[in-house]
Amino acid sequence: MTDAIHATFTIKDFRLTSGDILPEATIAYVTRGQLGPDGRNAILVTHGYTSGHGMIESGAGSSEGAWSTLVGPGAAIDTDRYYVVCSNMLGSSYGSTNAASIDPRTGKPYGSKFPHLTVADIVTAQHRLLTHLGVNHLRAVVGPSYGGFQAFQWGVTFPDFMDGIVPVVTSPLPPQSDRIAGLMKWFAPDPNWNNGDYYDNGGVKETMTQLRIDTLTRYGLAKSAEELQRIASAWAEVFDANSLFILGRAMEAYDIVKDYGKIRVPVLYVLSTTDALFPPTLAPGVIAGLQAAGVDATYFELESEHGHLASGADAAKWAPALRAFIAKLEAG
Repeated sequence: MTDAIHATFTIKDFRLTSGDILPEATIAYVTRGQLGPDGRNAILVTHGYTSGHGMIESGAGSSEGAWSTLVGPGAAIDTDRYYVVCSNMLGSSYGSTNAASIDPRTGKPYGSKFPHLTVADIVTAQHRLLTHLGVNHLRAVVGPSYGGFQAFQWGVTFPDFMDGIVPVVTSPLPPQSDRIAGLMKWFAPDPNWNNGDYYDNGGVKETMTQLRIDTLTRYGLAKSAEELQRIASAWAEVFDANSLFILGRAMEAYDIVKDYGKIRVPVLYVLSTTDALFPPTLAPGVIAGLQAAGVDATYFELESEHGHLASGADAAKWAPALRAFIAKLEAG
């Protein structure tokens, strides 16, 4: 059994950093635990590029970012004490507004006309959701990979709204600057692609499946070819290809290094020893930069053979560090 509650929240006329306005910005989310009367016992968990808000559910089996053992009664993120929220990113594919959503102004899917988002837009939508839920303050924002981008961005955009941030297997900069060009190598040859307007002509599931197999292999998911095909195909059924581009463009524009000085709360930075995407060699520069800006920053290196998937696959190895960090935040 799980105590998870699923719901959605819609923001009307949501203004983006670009100045564009989404007439309706719906955020799908899941919560666990109970919010205290003062609205201050909440923790926000942020998910990765291609995963979703189900990562905090008991028994979650996602191949990327499953944190079901880190969140729960008595766990490092303790749902007996904390109200834990995980929202699907705006622009993602598990119930939040994205390119497959109907533009109420046209009655058709946004497709290639979906406006450009920033990571700041994504966390601003989360902030609106939390306010709607009655959350007045967060103990922490904690998340892996793209969720780590969001954790860093929270520290910059809403520096007084939380007590600490925990960016995991991630960086204050994107891992590469040619994300969209890399994606186009996969999708441009697909006869159904049509520059992202593929909703009426059969979709791009086979390309998505092959891309997912390639991604999971690079992330370090050791499975048989048959099992990989099954996992990738199931993902391609529910994840919209345009979300890769929407979130990918936001990723390319993301960079909070220049904003270290805006971060006013302690940071626990966690990297995996075998992560090729965000290698441990990043740590000295990130920690030195944060500390030079006056940030209370500490680093934990996660010994793991699971590469970029280590934060979930080897959760038990870094859970004590997370638990201790949260305890430090509680102590003030």
